[in-house]
Parts: sequence; structure tokens; C-alpha cells
Amino acid sequence: MFVKSLIAKFARVPLVTIVALGLATSFASADPARGQKLYLKFMKDATGIKGDAFSAQHTIEEWKKLCENGGADLIKEYSEKYPNAAEFLKGEQFKKFQPDICDFVIHYAKDSGNVPSC
Repeated sequence: MFVKSLIAKFARVPLVTIVALGLATSFASADPARGQKLYLKFMKDATGIKGDAFSAQHTIEEWKKLCENGGADLIKEYSEKYPNAAEFLKGEQFKKFQPDICDFVIHYAKDSGNVPSC
């Protein structure tokens, strides 16, 4: 009886750990689909280009570099390139949505082989 109880107790620990790690990972990661929706809502009209053309402006590595440090280089480059997008890019909303938008452009970069539907 004691052995069964002990085995049952230790069997729960890995299961709880796996579920907890799965939830933590899903909350911590950015989402390219959400980033695509955010691009359409906040940036498409300001840039005047569709998401596929926007994300195809750089390679995966170039986008990763632009997205470092809270997207500081992305903000600088695209505020100059698309002045109508500057207010959004320099604002609080972009800070909040930057991980998702960056995940979108990285996922659909010109060398990714992926094509967005926007």
C-alpha cells in the first residue's frame, strides 16, 4: 500500500510540471497571427503596404536585429521610412504589441518561405 501511494504521489509531480511549463511557454511567447492582425489594424494604412510586402523587406536575421532592444532600430528605420507610422511606432501601444509584430515579420521574412494572407 505504501509503495502504491508513493508511486502515485511521484507520478503527479512530472504531470504538474509539464502542464505548468506548457502554460508558461504559451503565455511568454509572441504570436505571428496576432502580430499580423496588429499590423493590419495599426500599421497597414500608415505604411500603405500589405503585410506580405512589409515583412518581405528584410531577412529573418535582419528582422531579429531590428527587433532587439524593444525594437529600437525598427522604430528608427520605419519612423523615417513611413512618417505616418511614427506616432504608433514611438507610442505605448507599439511597446505593448512589439513582440507580436516582430514575431509576425520574422515569421514571414523574405527568406522564411512563409507567405501571410494580408
